[in-house]
Amino acid sequence: MMLLFVQALLGFRDLHVIDMDTIDLSNLNRQFLFRHNDIGKSKAECAANFINTRIPSCTVTPYCKRIEDFDEDFYRGFSVIVCGLDSIVARRWMNGMLLSMVAYDDEGNPDPTTVKPLIDGGTEGFKGNVRSVVPGITACLECSIDLYPPAVNFPMCTIAHTPRLPEHCIEYVKVLLWPKEEPFGAGIGVDGDDPKHISWICGKAEDRAKEFGIEGVTYRLTLGVIKNIIPAVASTNAVIAAACATEVFKVASSMYAPLDNYFLFNDVDGVYSSSFSYERNPECLACSQKPQLITAKPLDTLQDLIDALKEHPLL
Repeated sequence: MMLLFVQALLGFRDLHVIDMDTIDLSNLNRQFLFRHNDIGKSKAECAANFINTRIPSCTVTPYCKRIEDFDEDFYRGFSVIVCGLDSIVARRWMNGMLLSMVAYDDEGNPDPTTVKPLIDGGTEGFKGNVRSVVPGITACLECSIDLYPPAVNFPMCTIAHTPRLPEHCIEYVKVLLWPKEEPFGAGIGVDGDDPKHISWICGKAEDRAKEFGIEGVTYRLTLGVIKNIIPAVASTNAVIAAACATEVFKVASSMYAPLDNYFLFNDVDGVYSSSFSYERNPECLACSQKPQLITAKPLDTLQDLIDALKEHPLL
């Protein structure tokens, strides 16, 4: 939401924000757009109300929904798409959406009128990065998917038999107890955005923690483990928000050459930043427009095709 406010201050007059989350107490230490009486309310709506009141010349339209709830026609209505998402899955979805909107001529060149630039920013503690993507022209997010760190996984034997950390207890409930008890009905999986699901997991994790003499299971930690949340640092968020807003301004105004195309920020030990150009992956499944050959036998079943897709080195 800091990014939204900075863009309003830069002079943008028509902004739209999508955020399905609600405000939590932990958000208040790094967001001056929210107040204590906003807890439990929509982040998008509260941020929009704050900016519309403080900066009357700017109109912010909020959507308390998922980015996946909107189709191509919706995203075609914007000049620039800016992402501050908290998951790789959501980033890949938006990357794919913008690439699917690009039309190509007979020679394989993208039609500029169908290209919607993407500015993506992310933080991880005291580290942050900004990506500038021109779909169909520069490297997309899938070209550098290997840069993202793998999700943290705990050994099954540890969480099942010898838990030592509160995180082990939470994972035990999520991975083993939830499928067994199905607390909210058969076939219903864990929804990290449902407070009832998080509360149930937290309660069961507390019981297991007491059984093994482990302390530290809290609702906030449970939410962090389930959604793989890394604590945010206000100063890092501010730097990345400013960098993203600057890139949006450069792309929208053409007053200066945009970032080409990766910016890194690190203030763990002092302050360090650098930028470099990440090249397109000629084998990228998302943006290369290169078909991949899948060999199938006449008697192969659907499961055989699925297995072949899983074993394909590039898929």
